[in-house]
Amino acid sequence: MAGDGGTAAERAAAAVEAAAAGGWEFRNAYRRQLLALSRRIRLLGPFAEELREALRGPADGEKERERALAPLADALERALDLLRLGRDGSRIFLVLERDNVMKKFQAVIAQLEQALCDVPYDKLDISDEVREQVELVHAQLRRAKERADMPDDEFYNDVLSLYNKSYDPSAESDILERLSEKLHLITITDLTQESLALHEMVASGGGQDPGEHIEKMSMLLKKIKDFVQTQNPEMGPPIGTKLMDSNGEPRPVNIPDEFRCPISLELMKDPVIVATGQTYERLCIEKWLASGHHTCPNTQQRMTNTTLTPNYVLRSLIAQWCEANGIEPPKRSSQPNKPTSACSSSERANIDALLSQLCSYDPEEQRSAAAELRLLAKRNANNRICIAEAGAIPLLLSLLSSSDLRTQEHAVTALLNLSIHEDNKASIISSGAVPSIVHVLKNGSMEARENAAATLFSLSVIDEYKVTIGGTGAIPALVVLLSEGSQRGKKDAAAALFNLCIYQGNKGRAIRAGLVPLIMGLVTNPTGALMDEAMAILSILSSHPEGKAAIGAAEPVPVLVEMIGSGSPRNRDNAAAVMLHLCSGEQQLVHLTRAQECGIMVPLRELALNGTERGKRKAVLLLERMSRFLVQQQEEKEAQLLACAQAIPRLPEQVQETEIPEQLESHSP
Repeated sequence: MAGDGGTAAERAAAAVEAAAAGGWEFRNAYRRQLLALSRRIRLLGPFAEELREALRGPADGEKERERALAPLADALERALDLLRLGRDGSRIFLVLERDNVMKKFQAVIAQLEQALCDVPYDKLDISDEVREQVELVHAQLRRAKERADMPDDEFYNDVLSLYNKSYDPSAESDILERLSEKLHLITITDLTQESLALHEMVASGGGQDPGEHIEKMSMLLKKIKDFVQTQNPEMGPPIGTKLMDSNGEPRPVNIPDEFRCPISLELMKDPVIVATGQTYERLCIEKWLASGHHTCPNTQQRMTNTTLTPNYVLRSLIAQWCEANGIEPPKRSSQPNKPTSACSSSERANIDALLSQLCSYDPEEQRSAAAELRLLAKRNANNRICIAEAGAIPLLLSLLSSSDLRTQEHAVTALLNLSIHEDNKASIISSGAVPSIVHVLKNGSMEARENAAATLFSLSVIDEYKVTIGGTGAIPALVVLLSEGSQRGKKDAAAALFNLCIYQGNKGRAIRAGLVPLIMGLVTNPTGALMDEAMAILSILSSHPEGKAAIGAAEPVPVLVEMIGSGSPRNRDNAAAVMLHLCSGEQQLVHLTRAQECGIMVPLRELALNGTERGKRKAVLLLERMSRFLVQQQEEKEAQLLACAQAIPRLPEQVQETEIPEQLESHSP
């Protein structure tokens, strides 16, 4: 009898049936070639059926039949792989790899043609009708082998010119329109699938440096995506990033590249850092890892582990950018899955013993246990999970009011380390920890105050916790630490204040606590210490009416103009953002006049030409306001001159003789 499903006849039949099963949608540059290959394989359907019938017959000559059909099975499976590549592969990648893809087509066609040429019909009991159909397919393959059916040259040249940035800028829009149509990249779903396929294919190799390869192709896809969204406003930008113009109509948003996930190209909701230091949207990188990949999509480096660390700094920057552009910050769709605890029974027993010591009446035991838990929580994520699950958080909170400053310091630092794990943040907040942490921030040792500020920063990355923390008196205490703390304490306080002030309600609290004069002192500090943090906070506060007034009272324009001209890229952006807020509202004429006196036009023009995307936007808006102000000034000056001219009395054009007084008449001698 016939052998099992692994025989050459079974493999050949299975490949033909898979090709005939449907679902082969080809939307790329090779659609014509792929449809032709798929059609030829489907024509072999009756042949596959008779092969299966032959398997049910006598086993005589089975080895010889297996040997004769093996090349056909191999060729059909290779053809099926090529069809899958055409269906699932990145459309951009396939175009750029035109020469390699066409070699694969030619190799598959040649292999199929040769395999069909060698089919032993007399030993397979194949009907004449089916044999004629197979010979028809064989003849088609023979003709196809003799002539290469190349894809559209214009298509290839368009993609290549964008990839190498060798196109005429004036033709960019036409090129992008052709590509979006020919590549069928029309909807958000199309673009997202293409991005995932792109990373998948580059990961499997491409003959070039994958880091450079993926970066250039991602930029090409981004260009197409931005073009499609611009041409189709009804499609809209990514969810949560719609802006409205003055007429209430949606307008496209230019999302900074660093805020986009390299895989999906969307604004990141929950950015996480992988082992190579690259940042991705959590759901996208989890899907990548779940597919069995062990390399970083961007760099193609092998990842030493699959730990995903939340990128809190980037998340805060995205929230700040959203607020500055009037966008609701993106909400994370779900909390990350809780990692499985890897604590052994002995480790758990050790943690339980330490928690018992925390409840001891002996201050030495309490201090020692708190110090040990502090170290364990710092060590790894599994320990943080185990310690929290064992019930340590309420016990550590009770030690924050300890009269022993070292115990207090160990307890607040242990909470800081526990808060790194996302689920523990909720446990700490729900335990009512914030007032106790603020107590340490006000009254603890300097190291305890630093770590209390860092704990508040860690907790404040969750939007709803910003409100909770701001309402407990934390902001004035952080302002005091920023004023009088150590360098590390000031940095921790600045980071926490920046996060908290993203929430509009906390800005007024910070301003009333005296944050603005303190920040202005840091901005004008010759040492430049905490300059980046100070400018970021100043940019946030300037969007608040009280903040704008307080900043304006500090004579900020000269230092802001200097910052726009010679600061770091980020500080230039923030300085321009502050100036933009100052140059609107009641005092705008005062600040516009001062800005003109300080020579703002030259650095603004330079920023508009060579700044970041955000800096360019701010600079253009400022230039528009400055231009209107200068025109207005010129018009007022001309009006004043005209008024003065009209006020001067005019002399009579001709003095009549009868008007000369008699006493002035002169007579000849």
